[in-house]
Amino acid sequence: MSTSDIIVIGAGSGGLNIAGFMNSAGFKVLLIDKSDAHIGGDCLNFGCVPSKALIHVSRLIHQGEQAERFGFSSSKSIDIKKVMDFIRSKQGVIREHENASYFKKKGMHVELGTAKFVGKNSIKINGKIHTSKRIIVATGSRPRKLDIPGIEKVKYYTNENIWQMEKLPKNLLVIGGGPIGMELGQAFNRFGSKVTTIMKDPDFLPKESSDVTKILIRQLKEEGMQFAFNTKPVEFSSPKELVVNQKGKKGKIKFDAVLISIGRQLNIENLDLEKAGIELTEDKRKIKVNECLQTTNRNVYLCGDIAGSYQFTHAAELHAGVILKNFFSPFKKKLSNDNLSWVTYTSPEIATFGLGEKELQKRKINYEKLLLDYGDDDRAIVTESTNARSVLYVHKDKILGGTMVAENAGELFQEFVLAKANNIPMKAFFNKIYPYPTASRVNKSIILGHYRKKFTPFAKKVLRFLY
Repeated sequence: MSTSDIIVIGAGSGGLNIAGFMNSAGFKVLLIDKSDAHIGGDCLNFGCVPSKALIHVSRLIHQGEQAERFGFSSSKSIDIKKVMDFIRSKQGVIREHENASYFKKKGMHVELGTAKFVGKNSIKINGKIHTSKRIIVATGSRPRKLDIPGIEKVKYYTNENIWQMEKLPKNLLVIGGGPIGMELGQAFNRFGSKVTTIMKDPDFLPKESSDVTKILIRQLKEEGMQFAFNTKPVEFSSPKELVVNQKGKKGKIKFDAVLISIGRQLNIENLDLEKAGIELTEDKRKIKVNECLQTTNRNVYLCGDIAGSYQFTHAAELHAGVILKNFFSPFKKKLSNDNLSWVTYTSPEIATFGLGEKELQKRKINYEKLLLDYGDDDRAIVTESTNARSVLYVHKDKILGGTMVAENAGELFQEFVLAKANNIPMKAFFNKIYPYPTASRVNKSIILGHYRKKFTPFAKKVLRFLY
C-alpha cells in the first residue's frame, strides 16, 4: 500500500490542471489514466485538437475554391489520408508534453490502467492499493451510442474514430445537430462530400440564440449542406440506407458513411463508486455532486465532463480552479458558470458568453437587447464577411452576456468576455482607440449604437445649450 497527498483519476484537462498545480506546490501526486495514449483526454485525442486541425485544412481548401473567380485554379482532389496524417502530426507535437514519461520526470507518480475504489480514501490499480486524503475523479465522457435496429450492419464514425478515415465518403450522413456534427459536417462538405444532417429537434444548436443560428445555417446551406429537422432515425435497412421518421412520415436516406453525434455519456462505470460511499442520481447516469464539486463522499471531487455540467475543456479548467482554491481557503468557493463562454468553430463561428436571454428571463433580471449586423462595417465589407451579427444583453452600463456569429468570432468577442467577467462598464470601450479597419471595431460600434439612443430631445437641448 502506498500513500499520496492526492490521487487524480483521469489525465484530461481538468485532472492535469489539478495534478500539475499540486505537484508544483510540493505535494505527492498519483496520476492515473487508462493508457499513455489516453493522456491528454478527449480534447487532445478525439476532440478540440484534431477537429480544429481538420477545420484549418478545410478552410484552406474552401479559400482556394473561393479564389477561382480571381483566376486561381486547381483540379486536384483532397487526399483524406494526408489530412489525417497532418492532424496526427500536430497531436504529436502537443503530446510531447502530455505523456506518462514527461509527468514522471516532473516528479509525479503515474499509473496506467483501470482504477477502482476499495474504500472512502483508497483505490486499487494494477493490483496495488493507494490511499490519499483527497481523490479527484476526472474520467470524462464518451460519444453516446445510437441504439436502433440495424446499427450492427453499419460501420459508423464518432468523434473518436473518424480520425482513422482512409477514404473520403461521397455521401456523408450526420446524425445530430450539435457542435460536433456542425463543425465536422461543414469540414467534410468543404472537402467534397455531400453532407446531409438529420436532427430530432426543430432547430440546430438549440443552446444558441436563433438570432445567430439562422445566419450560420444560411451559410451552411449556401455551401451545399442539406438539413432535415424534426427527423428521427428509425432503423438501418442496409449498410448504406437509413429509414427515418419526419413528422410522422417515413423516408429513406442513402449514404456512404455515417457520423453519429447525438451527445455524450459520462464515464462512471467500473469505478466501484459505492465502495467509497459515492451516490448516483436517480437515473443512474450521473454522480451526485454539490456546488463545490464534492460527491457524497466529501473527500472525493468531480472535475470536467464527469461533473455533468458544461462539457468543455475550459469548463474543466474552471472546475480545477474551484477545487484547488477550496483545498487551501477556509472560505469555500461555489461553482458558477455565469462567466463561462464557448465557441462553435464553424465558418462563421458562433461565440457565446455570460447569461443568455432565457437565463435572464428565468432569473427575472432586467436587460436590454442590442443587435448589430455587420453589413455597414468597412472591414467586413472588404473581407466579404458581412454575413455576421452581434447580440448583447445589457443593463444600465454593464454587459450581462451575449453571442456573436462572425468569422473569428471566438477571438473578436474576448473584449466582451473580459468586460463581463470583471464588471467593466461599457463606457470603458470609448477609452480604447481601435486601429482602422480592425475587425474588432464592431465591438465598439454596438455599444456606440446603444449610447446614441440616449440622445433624447431633452438631451439634445442640453447639448445645444452647452455648445
